[in-house]
Amino acid sequence: MTKASKAMRFFFFNAATLILIGIWLTGFDKVHWFLYVVPAFFLFAAAAGICPGLIMAQKIFGKD
Repeated sequence: MTKASKAMRFFFFNAATLILIGIWLTGFDKVHWFLYVVPAFFLFAAAAGICPGLIMAQKIFGKD
């Protein structure tokens, strides 16, 4: 299984944080529930180092 590098994990954490700040500024009751899915996946990838999007991309395009 492909592990995300430290730089990718840092990117996932920062992106999730910015999305959640945007949700907070908009109002938790005003955004659709689906908007919470992306930061959840990003935080999982940052914590575990396992990125489903990276795994799928490598299966589709092959490893470089």
